[in-house]
Amino acid sequence: MRLLLAEDERDLNRILTKRLTEEGYGVDSCFDGAEALDYLRAADYDGAILDVMMPKMDGFAVLARLREEGIAAPVLFLTARDAVEDRVHGLDLGASDYLVKPFSMEELLARVRVLVRQGSGVSSSVLAVGDLRMDLAAHTVSRAGRPIALSAREFALLAYFMHNPNIVLSREKIEDHVWNFEYEGGTNVVDVYVRYLRKKIDEGEERKLLHTVRGSGYVLREED
Repeated sequence: MRLLLAEDERDLNRILTKRLTEEGYGVDSCFDGAEALDYLRAADYDGAILDVMMPKMDGFAVLARLREEGIAAPVLFLTARDAVEDRVHGLDLGASDYLVKPFSMEELLARVRVLVRQGSGVSSSVLAVGDLRMDLAAHTVSRAGRPIALSAREFALLAYFMHNPNIVLSREKIEDHVWNFEYEGGTNVVDVYVRYLRKKIDEGEERKLLHTVRGSGYVLREED
């Protein structure tokens, strides 16, 4: 799932980007509100993490502009300001959550999981399609009880499929949600990673879950 991180403290930005990437998210990062607004207009993000106090445009102003333009990406605010009035203002603007600095990394990751679930309409951190199970919190995948080891990119790709079961996803849509702007892979990157994923979750199984829809893309579903 793809995230935008807008945080002007460069060391914190670097640390958060690294950890979120390790968790399997596609992350674009920037350092001011104007740039954050440009990013959010240019791509369909599954969630945005915005610092409140940023140069050029603060996080509140970014969110207000997003909602005026009909951009519905879920937003988590990061801030050192813990006044109730500030939290209420951010939530009234349409933010999904508010995390006060300093915070623990594990709490941030938990809140990001909730943020992404909210955007996709999923209520649990454990996703299932047939006998395929994915635990987003524990970062584990299994099929019929058999553990499946995935790379960070494979995990991200499967998470996107699991959040969108029975929906045919085009290659372009998959690439937009799993990779960030800095990725410079080949044009067939989606096909390559779908092959990797299919080998791990479907090979040797009587019932296949990951299907190609010729001319349209791919779909994760349990067929009769």
